[in-house]
Amino acid sequence: MNGDSIPSDNANPICAIIGAGEGLGKSLAVEFATHGHDIALVSRSQAGSDAALSAALEVTPRIDARFFAADATQPRSVETALQLVAQDMGEVEVLIYNVRDSFKGCAPLDLEYEALEQTLRLEVVGALAAAKAVLPGMRRRGHGSLMFSSATAAFRGSAINPAYAIGKFALRALSQSLSKAYAVDGIHVVHFRIDCDLDVPIMREYYQGSDAPDILADPDAIAKSYWAAHQQPPQAWSNEIELRPLTEKWTY
Repeated sequence: MNGDSIPSDNANPICAIIGAGEGLGKSLAVEFATHGHDIALVSRSQAGSDAALSAALEVTPRIDARFFAADATQPRSVETALQLVAQDMGEVEVLIYNVRDSFKGCAPLDLEYEALEQTLRLEVVGALAAAKAVLPGMRRRGHGSLMFSSATAAFRGSAINPAYAIGKFALRALSQSLSKAYAVDGIHVVHFRIDCDLDVPIMREYYQGSDAPDILADPDAIAKSYWAAHQQPPQAWSNEIELRPLTEKWTY
């Protein structure tokens, strides 16, 4: 299925996931589909979301799952994709910003301006565009969840990966700012600090020959924490959630 205009005729809530690859994105799609949400997957190419799309559609025939194209570094494309989600499927109840990209390590003084700008566009500008697209509808309805997949880099600078740390610091600041401004309207904003490596194919290859299952975090288990956060009552919301397997050393 794709983003063509085929309006949904059911009343399932909509979970939109920006950045739905074969790891955590796929697990998030399955988790929210399992709980009766229709799934809108937003990424640059449908190939990148095929695994999540297929897995969500296999959960139950009672949910819908579709792909919508957008580039997280191009904020207008993110806004347009989410406008199409609202038009074709319904207004978004849960927005998960789960983008990631490879980044080049270097010393801070060797950080190129273009690389930093690209990181900020991916981590922050795209996240802001997503919030701009869905928050007005959430505020009008008086409820909704906005979740940001992040890392412990949001709490500590780095001598060798400064761009990554700067981007995550900024994403956390955006998350806090949105929460402080719009929680009173019924919007639950959550910044997820994932302080570990995930059990996905690329990391299994990296840890080849080691006890990867004991080192890596299970994306399915992490996805359950996103669902649990969405279920929290507004009188006791978590706005910062940190996740790691029991074997992971704390990094700050």
